[in-house]
Amino acid sequence: MPTPPTANNLRLWPTFVMAFIAVMIMSAMNLADPMIRHDDYPALFADAPMFWNKTLHEGRWLNYVWHLRPFVTPPWVNFVVYQGLWALFVASIAVVASGRKGTDVFTVLMVLMLMVSPSAMLISVWFNTLIPGLAVVALFGLLACEVSSRMLRVLLPGFVIVSFMAYTTYPLLLLAICIAKTEDRSLRDLAGLLFLFCASFVAAVLTVYALNWQVHGIFGVPMAEWREATSASGISGIVANLPKLRESFQVIFHRNGFGFLPLILFFPALTAVSFVILFKRAPLEALYILAGLAVGVALVTVQVLKIGVIVPPRAFIFMWVFAVLAIVRAVQLLGAKSSLPSRLGRNAIMLIIGVYFIQIFVFYGQFRAWQSDTKAIAQDLGSLGGEVFVYGNPMHIASGKKASIQSREAFSLRLRHLTDRKVVNCDLTPADCPAIPDLGPADQGEIHLRATDAGQFVIFTPLEEPQSDRD
Repeated sequence: MPTPPTANNLRLWPTFVMAFIAVMIMSAMNLADPMIRHDDYPALFADAPMFWNKTLHEGRWLNYVWHLRPFVTPPWVNFVVYQGLWALFVASIAVVASGRKGTDVFTVLMVLMLMVSPSAMLISVWFNTLIPGLAVVALFGLLACEVSSRMLRVLLPGFVIVSFMAYTTYPLLLLAICIAKTEDRSLRDLAGLLFLFCASFVAAVLTVYALNWQVHGIFGVPMAEWREATSASGISGIVANLPKLRESFQVIFHRNGFGFLPLILFFPALTAVSFVILFKRAPLEALYILAGLAVGVALVTVQVLKIGVIVPPRAFIFMWVFAVLAIVRAVQLLGAKSSLPSRLGRNAIMLIIGVYFIQIFVFYGQFRAWQSDTKAIAQDLGSLGGEVFVYGNPMHIASGKKASIQSREAFSLRLRHLTDRKVVNCDLTPADCPAIPDLGPADQGEIHLRATDAGQFVIFTPLEEPQSDRD
């Protein structure tokens, strides 16, 4: 008998509370003063003109609407809301996937294993921008606990179109929810679901193209120059883009293992073994999950080979979700008997949860030095008047490197956030700046503040040539 939607709903909220508490602990070092990437600041400031170019070059129309809101909230509030939405999504899909056949222990294992996704960790530092998109995904997960599988599929096209306009791979999370929700499986049903999803995805792409055509006069989504796209016009172009495809997958496997070779190998091996078990014990369920994963990989592959861009590891969040569905369901099926494979499977899941929880906790802590340095500069400048001129590259100081600062603008926007003062980057616009004050031989350290009649100077040493501003 299928689990009634109301029964799933009763299990959802305790699971959500547990997930929310866990994700708050995991990201505790980033709560009070969360790290904000330079191109996430427009969403914090609700500054739509700063974000406008991304409607053309990335098709982020839902995010643009979010930038038009008439209010601004503190970054810590936005980060808590974003992490709460992530907790709601993982709780929803865990309840839907494991609630119908298993015990609460497997729901807990699934929600915690989903929560520690490295891709989710990486994308979370764009929390201000992605709140509306993740809210759409979380709402779909919530509805999955309330409505039938048939009704969920009726809703799928609209949710795919809207979520696509927030982040390109968010629709794949909706597909994962639909697959987890499906109970009456068949090859015909799977084909119908995949056709519905692919048609919805095509409709989402065409919707963005049409919006760009109406607003920007361009039918499509031209890549920004910084992405260094090498669009393929034929077979030779596709072959030339193969190294970018290899690099995209190399980076995601490296990130998923936190650069530690045993972890890099362990998680894919565990996923493969789990699929083998699933195909033996629940072949249709295994086929559904594998098909969803294959669709996601195919979409990424087409993007890389056709457009010629390297897909960042944060975009592969769907891979972790499908892998965890397979792993936990396989162990759940083994758990029918208290066997050695069952115990080993549960131990492997708990090992991943524990190790990745610690790694993500440490990840959020690596931003604290940058936040501390920039806050100290803001406090020193707070009582001084005049313009602020910056020489040198903040990306190259120790705290900037540790936080993986990606642009000179990161410091300018951070100072605007803390003091509401604008900054002139003198290495980029030297004509707008007075001469740099002399630093004596006794001046040590990487950050120097100088006050002159011309204004306030922030000098980062050693001075280096600017790097490409790439996300």
